[in-house]
Amino acid sequence: MTPRTDSAPSLSSTTPALSAADAPRGELLQSVVDVARAIFGAEASSIFLLDEEADELVFQAVSGQGEEFLVGRRFPAGRGIAGWVATSGEPMVVDDLSADPSFDRSLAESTAYVPNALMAAPLISDARILGVLEVLDPSPQARSGVRELDLLAMFARQAAAALRVITPERVREAEHGDVFGGGGLGGARREDALKLLGSLERLLRGAG
Repeated sequence: MTPRTDSAPSLSSTTPALSAADAPRGELLQSVVDVARAIFGAEASSIFLLDEEADELVFQAVSGQGEEFLVGRRFPAGRGIAGWVATSGEPMVVDDLSADPSFDRSLAESTAYVPNALMAAPLISDARILGVLEVLDPSPQARSGVRELDLLAMFARQAAAALRVITPERVREAEHGDVFGGGGLGGARREDALKLLGSLERLLRGAG
């Protein structure tokens, strides 16, 4: 790994404050990256969400290296391994990034952390790609075969399903009593989403 401390010229650094409606989503995404980092013994984990209108991937949650400054930064959706995963909808594991032509080293350097290896899986819900989950420098045991990549892909699918439950639009609707009988989506549905991730975490740890 090659930590860096210089600026990030190739990334847009616009980082808007989270609204009240965004807060449950931020909580969920942070729990996803924290759990993924722990399960796979990684140095860092990130979630990028796809901004289809701008054709960009946006750092939405980071655990480990870069968590202090990367959230909210953007890069073109076609760049790097995250871009390939978002475009193809297929998970990917790379044991030696220095030898992989898909790896965009300049982009990695602009994030102040250059990994040696990574695993990535798309966040897919209802056949729609919402973004990408990455774990950087996972333990050698965690990236040793197809089984581990399948586990990451399964975790990403469940995370995407939970994410769709608490999109800002649905939270706002619930706050105004427009859906679910005005019963307060924010609390109950957020709990449902976190319970879903908790169940999957137990499954993954048991299979590891």
